[in-house]
Amino acid sequence: MKKIRKVVIPAAGFGTRFLPQTKAMPKEMLPVVDKPVIQYVVEEAVDSGIKDVIIVTGSAKRAIEDHFDVPNSELVKNLEESGKTEFVEQITRISEMANFIYIRQKGPYGNGTPILSAEPAIEDEPFAVLWGDEFIYATPPRLKQMIDVYEKYGGIVISGVRIEKKEDLKRYGIADVTQVENNVYKINEIVEKPEPDKAPSNLATHGGYILPPQIFDALRSLNPGKGGEVWLVDAINMLKDQGIPLYAVEIQNSKYYDTGNKLEYIKTVIELGLKHPDINGELKQFIKELKLD
Repeated sequence: MKKIRKVVIPAAGFGTRFLPQTKAMPKEMLPVVDKPVIQYVVEEAVDSGIKDVIIVTGSAKRAIEDHFDVPNSELVKNLEESGKTEFVEQITRISEMANFIYIRQKGPYGNGTPILSAEPAIEDEPFAVLWGDEFIYATPPRLKQMIDVYEKYGGIVISGVRIEKKEDLKRYGIADVTQVENNVYKINEIVEKPEPDKAPSNLATHGGYILPPQIFDALRSLNPGKGGEVWLVDAINMLKDQGIPLYAVEIQNSKYYDTGNKLEYIKTVIELGLKHPDINGELKQFIKELKLD
């Protein structure tokens, strides 16, 4: 069984939910305290043993490439002359985390298109996918938990998160599952955004994927659906019907941060700000002093 060495991070979306902020700034670069969202995603992949990070971008996404590039020499000089050498180490480490590869998305909309665009960098090997506008804190990292399951069972592996609020089930793909062991489940079917009363469980399968190279042929064979979009779940279901087993891993010791919408993004910034050693004390005091209705 081939090792998982590569991750694809789709980052080509318009970020319309954050307009006008995202008119010229990638939503993946929105800051969570002092790091952009996509850096949390890359760090998870690197901490899981990934060497090659393939970021699929679109227009107005150059800031992502600049962020993971070697630091600007003038900035480094300014920091050194100011005695702020700890920042030099921080920004240098960013570019050294992994081998970064950038590909421009080509084709119709839908979350299957950036995966297909990454095919030249993947070749004939299994790989991981993590979205660039959300992340999960987990111990061990989410992707590492998924890789462990893949190395044991093979097939396709999707990360799973329990949705506690019943009314939120209609926001996710919800899995009909059969338990294999502990937090590992065989997926019988994924129901996209079901009405809460018709959901087969409360296990949402999204956010992280381990996929075989056959996914590319499956994506190519799909007819674009509503709005001319190509969806990854349709290709996954096609491979499942062809006999490739499909598993969900309920991620342990984890917290999911959906930074792709305004409210959850603000919650994430506040929560991680309260954990940040540089500002947590003053932030707690500020929140106490707020006169909330």
